[in-house]
Amino acid sequence: MKRILGIDPGLLHTGWSIIDVVGSSRKYVASGVILPPTKIDLSERLSFIFNNVSKLCDDFQPNECGIEVIFVNKNGKTTLLLAQARAAAIVAVANKNIPVFEYEPNKVKKALACTGHADKEQIYKMLSMLLPMAKPKTSDESDAIAIALTHANTSRIA
Repeated sequence: MKRILGIDPGLLHTGWSIIDVVGSSRKYVASGVILPPTKIDLSERLSFIFNNVSKLCDDFQPNECGIEVIFVNKNGKTTLLLAQARAAAIVAVANKNIPVFEYEPNKVKKALACTGHADKEQIYKMLSMLLPMAKPKTSDESDAIAIALTHANTSRIA
């Protein structure tokens, strides 16, 4: 069995999910969103993300992690801030000696909905079919589950 941590990084909302994989079987374990307080400095927010991802690793003991690659926004500052949040999550996972695998948003969409341009609703419908126990409350949580499933379906997992 492999346990996969999926992460949809964000400075305001970092979605996360845990799924178990045995052969072609996928089982939903847990998911949620890390919500740093909005009125704290950037360094404290990054520390909050790092600490919470570290705790997820301690609590769930994943073997591997899939994380979304950021895309370049029109606003360079936004892209830079998102990259820092993503880095905090990656370092938290790598610090626990868990391999990290990166997936572009269109690859995640294609892996689940067979099209790289699927919308959030199409992804949600596929998730509910593939993992009926998963009931994500936000798009960040849904995206994290989709990233974990993409990793499970595209990597070599025994």
